[in-house]
Amino acid sequence: MHEHDGLAQQFEQHRTHLRAVAYRMLGSRSEADDAVQEAWMRLSRSDSGGVENLRGWLTTVVARVCLDMLRARESQREQPLGAHLPEPIASGDPEHAALLADSVGLALLVVLEALAPPERVAFVLHDMFDLSFDEIAPIVGRTPAAARQLASRARRRVQGATAPDADRARQRALVDAFLAASRDGDFEALLAVLDPDVVVRADPAAVQIGASAEVRGAAAVAETFKGRARAAQPALVNGAAGLVWVAGGRPRVVFRFTVTRGKIVAIDLVADPDRLRQLDLAVLSE
Repeated sequence: MHEHDGLAQQFEQHRTHLRAVAYRMLGSRSEADDAVQEAWMRLSRSDSGGVENLRGWLTTVVARVCLDMLRARESQREQPLGAHLPEPIASGDPEHAALLADSVGLALLVVLEALAPPERVAFVLHDMFDLSFDEIAPIVGRTPAAARQLASRARRRVQGATAPDADRARQRALVDAFLAASRDGDFEALLAVLDPDVVVRADPAAVQIGASAEVRGAAAVAETFKGRARAAQPALVNGAAGLVWVAGGRPRVVFRFTVTRGKIVAIDLVADPDRLRQLDLAVLSE
């Protein structure tokens, strides 16, 4: 019993690190906790007496568990509700704050979601946690050279998608201003962010739940959305600023914005479940 207590105490010293590893790989607090718990189960069942570097051993175990979970998730993507939404960490939540480094935000998590499981694991372990490719190779079942290629390919995609972009920041500000004006029923503020020739298009599934198939012109669009978007939340849609209406724990309507020269020129409402599943979607906490 005492030996088990000592092992549990050692494990607790590494829990925060392990949760950070798992969260970056899975984008989900609950799944990260599941992966860490599985690592504890494997540790408690193993002969850990000969383990010299417990942190390294546990990191490897968590990585293998996460890789299995990512592969299982990938095989479920074709099924209903298969789309995976990264979970934001609430900014006022000190217990989870350690999960996020400055470099890890929702935009990055959205990009990581698009990577193949071995790419994601290799990238997270090497670029975020400094593991060598000799250590990573057996985890992903590749040679060290192949593991290096996996991480390199992932890095190119991450850098291409998360490069600082002033236009993206302006887009976010415009969409946030649109949401605030819509919630407040502020007609003039809505007109201020809309292009005079703005068009709103809704897919057939959105029309079925009450949207107009097409609305043209700033005044008509402002009237349509005045006081109407209270339930919508800021979101990243394929890495770009957008809005989403979530009901029953899943996205029902996504608002995709097209911004040109500092004005909103188009808003596409997507409610078709198949199209929603194809979007990389992350709900932002306000």
